[in-house]
Amino acid sequence: MNILNLTAAILFLSVFTACQQSSKAPADNSIKTDKIAAKSEIIANMLDNVSADSIEATVRKLVSFGTRHSLSETKSDSFGIGAARRWVKSQFDRYADHSNGRMLVRLDPFIVPPGRRIPYEVEMKNVMATLKGSDADDDRIFVISGHLDSRVSDVMDSISAAPGANDDASGVALVMELARVMSATEFPSTIIFLAVQGEEQGLLGAAHLAEKLRSDSANVVAMFNNDMVGNTFSSETELKNDSSVRVFSETIPVYETEEMEKLRKYSGSENDSRSRQLARYIKETGEYYVDNFNVTLNYRMDRYLRGGDHLPFSKSGFAAIRFCEMNENYYYQHQDVRTENNQQYGDLPQYVNYEYAAQIARINLAALASLALAPYEPENVGLQVDLGNTTTLVWSAPNKGKAPKGYNILIRETYQPLWEKKIFVSDTTATIPHSKDNFFFAVQSVGEKGALSLPVFPAPVREQP
Repeated sequence: MNILNLTAAILFLSVFTACQQSSKAPADNSIKTDKIAAKSEIIANMLDNVSADSIEATVRKLVSFGTRHSLSETKSDSFGIGAARRWVKSQFDRYADHSNGRMLVRLDPFIVPPGRRIPYEVEMKNVMATLKGSDADDDRIFVISGHLDSRVSDVMDSISAAPGANDDASGVALVMELARVMSATEFPSTIIFLAVQGEEQGLLGAAHLAEKLRSDSANVVAMFNNDMVGNTFSSETELKNDSSVRVFSETIPVYETEEMEKLRKYSGSENDSRSRQLARYIKETGEYYVDNFNVTLNYRMDRYLRGGDHLPFSKSGFAAIRFCEMNENYYYQHQDVRTENNQQYGDLPQYVNYEYAAQIARINLAALASLALAPYEPENVGLQVDLGNTTTLVWSAPNKGKAPKGYNILIRETYQPLWEKKIFVSDTTATIPHSKDNFFFAVQSVGEKGALSLPVFPAPVREQP
């Protein structure tokens, strides 16, 4: 449900609930615990094609441009941001050759006026590869992004060597690898593979696209931001972790309206924003498909003193999260390339763990492909508020796309961070023997081959007399 239309939805649900009373599903004969679906062969095959060597080759090529600072050279074919973005476009063009005409590649220019970290007007360009959905009536869009620009200690230094191997050639290489692997597969919905410019100067490329999509009323279901996904060894603490990745997600939506605030406070849904549902989905799906790798959910928008390209999408009302390595090494971040006291500084390619980056790429792919193959989410999801120890949930079938084969009701105790149980139903209403006062619930669509939509948290509705 589009949460921006929440008020109208709640009013509708009051009437809808009254009409559904005669069709409540008995708790004992029409509800069953859903078995874990078999892994999708389509997704498994794509995962097998993700290559650490390919990611490494891309990172090293991006480093070869010397600097990718957003204010650097644009005319040269071998140095600066202009050469880097033209090369990324050329690679996307190669992948498009395998898409049967469905992948459209372009440079998306935008003008940035003088301001903070921008001393003069400059034209920047995002690089976009849009894999159009096979269903002309499916308007859903999924965005996966990394930022192309790099920097050194002085954020205004556009000349010095700024290799940016991990920050964020690793994220761009991940996005390009997924574009390469996924380009030949048909999805009913659209996927935008994105290398943005201007992140280090203020999230400019992401803000440009997010605002454009918002102005176009685009149905952006989810945005995946990958920023620094290649380092495994921390500075100072010297911890090493090559089997976990952090996923950051907002708690209270930054675009929350007064009506949304009232609903949140009434239902206690501080931990159930759309972005938080996306983060849980990524953990469940990613860990299901990728063995021996852990997705750690970080329940905040981002790290202290830092921000990422998912923030403009969150501000525009879209579900957006950030992937980031588990451990950060500050000797290599935002540093001039140099050696001091036998310590190497600078974001160099030899400090990127490419197999680790490939594992994070597989986590991204599993969740992104699962969402893109899934049916639309259920609509008008409501929870009947009454005095009783059972809970009745009602919703409408999605009015677009292929009809779901059924729905999962997700259940967790109020203090639990993750969904604990799934119950499969084939109807659009269900009464379950779980108290609404002791549990949180959500509903998601289930496709014919088991692909799952994002869960939708229910709005409380009063029964009509």
